[in-house]
Amino acid sequence: MILNSTWRMSTRFGLINMIDKQHFKVRINAVTPDDGGVYLCGVWVNKHSYSYYIINTVHLYLTMSPVVRREGESAQIFCPYDSIYQSKSKSLCKGKCSTRDTRPLDETVREEKERLTLHEDVTASVFTGTITGLTAEDAGKYWCAVTLDRELNYLYTHLMVIIKQELSLTKYEGDDVSIQCRHHDGDQKSFCRAHEASACVKDGDSLETIRDARFSISDEASAGVFNVNITDLRADDSGVYWCGAHAVTKVNLRVKKAQSHMKQLKVQALKLV
Repeated sequence: MILNSTWRMSTRFGLINMIDKQHFKVRINAVTPDDGGVYLCGVWVNKHSYSYYIINTVHLYLTMSPVVRREGESAQIFCPYDSIYQSKSKSLCKGKCSTRDTRPLDETVREEKERLTLHEDVTASVFTGTITGLTAEDAGKYWCAVTLDRELNYLYTHLMVIIKQELSLTKYEGDDVSIQCRHHDGDQKSFCRAHEASACVKDGDSLETIRDARFSISDEASAGVFNVNITDLRADDSGVYWCGAHAVTKVNLRVKKAQSHMKQLKVQALKLV
């Protein structure tokens, strides 16, 4: 098909030829989990004496909304797939799946020692991974995979585990504060302000860190913690924060007006007189 500089759409898929930039673009509208997978992108070059194809491989990864649960609860991760893969083995892997460690669905189900069980609904073309008795170590990035002749990781989500123990801090304007947060090796150290932990996931990839010169992070890797330091607190710093990466701690920070602090000191001074 010869492309020009306008979009040529066929159902949800479209092509446009960027003639001046010597490439073309592909658009997929209303993306669904079934669209995830490997695509071949190619151009046929016809010379006077010979012709050939230039082919690139494009792997389209899709992300689902994060799954947020508390320590001790159960989490379910739903993995929809195209019905053409109904007879293929499926896997749910933390980190990323590979053909070396991917096992058929029925083998995984039979392992009673695992807290992870998989169930497949063939009619709905979806398999579900259930993790019971969640711990902070369970938090992370999980991939849904269909095992073909080669690995196929097509869909992922973030499992965020909220640590039971919350932090509640009360400070006054102008004070400094240091907040200790847990993290695991390889996790991004982040501090995010939001009412719900799921709102801290940016672009379906990781927690968004506050960008403010008064906020800084110091690492204590050997202790498995990092400290968030905030200087010159303001009343509008009050709110709910989440620190960590996938295993997150809820921090309730309340910053009182400096005037109320001075009044309190005066009352205490009068009582001592």
